[in-house]
Amino acid sequence: MPDAVALVKLIKKMAIEAVEASKPVHLCYGIVESISPLNINVEQKMILGSAQLILLRNVTDYKIKLAVDTDGQDVREITIRNGLSVGEKVVLARQQGGQKYIVLDRSVL
Repeated sequence: MPDAVALVKLIKKMAIEAVEASKPVHLCYGIVESISPLNINVEQKMILGSAQLILLRNVTDYKIKLAVDTDGQDVREITIRNGLSVGEKVVLARQQGGQKYIVLDRSVL
């Protein structure tokens, strides 16, 4: 009888792992703990460093060219300062396999 119980537990564990492995994306939430180096605390369970994070443009500083006159002749480059700050809440997507996390955006909740 104990062997049957152990076998059932093993089968359940394998089934759960198979379902988890098939999920291409898992969404989670985090809080920015530091900027340099970038560290994000994910759901108070783990801290991700910059090597594990992929940042999208909407959470980084970036430059764009902008026409500042009506005929489009005077084009200037401006910097959009959209980088993360300590304490900000962010939404992340874990890539399949769980090695990298994509910082999708800030959370307003």
